Amino acid sequence: MSRVKILFLCTGNSCRSQMAEGWAKHLKSGELEAYSAGIETHGLNPYAVRVMKESGVDISAYKSKLVTEFRGVSFDYVVTVCGHANETCPFFPGKTKVVHVGFDDPPKLAAGETTEEGKLKHYRRVRDEIRDFVMRLPEALDEAGNSEQGG
Repeated sequence: MSRVKILFLCTGNSCRSQMAEGWAKHLKSGELEAYSAGIETHGLNPYAVRVMKESGVDISAYKSKLVTEFRGVSFDYVVTVCGHANETCPFFPGKTKVVHVGFDDPPKLAAGETTEEGKLKHYRRVRDEIRDFVMRLPEALDEAGNSEQGG
């Protein structure tokens, strides 16, 4: 049985898409072949690395990648995890289905916090929401109201 090839796409490939890739590799490596990328690259968010490590998933060696690095790769699904990536998602030819499953932006939520713990609570909540979504993959992709591109 071949694995579902999935790309998690976000604006800067620094936080949400990295967490999604980490969870998919950790929880669903037998069913999914997971990647992440961004419309831009913002580097790896240290808080995302920290909260993932708390859950036993080490993404510290990941790097922020541009979606253009995956030109020519045939994905089954591209999952946009933020609104901006959904609005500016490039065209993926062929059988690729683009699905939007938005998650709150932890850096934006944490910006108003004055304590380390206050900041981390936002990252932890979004981390757990992404984990719950990934746990339901690949079935959740069909439920997400996907729209097919290409074809």
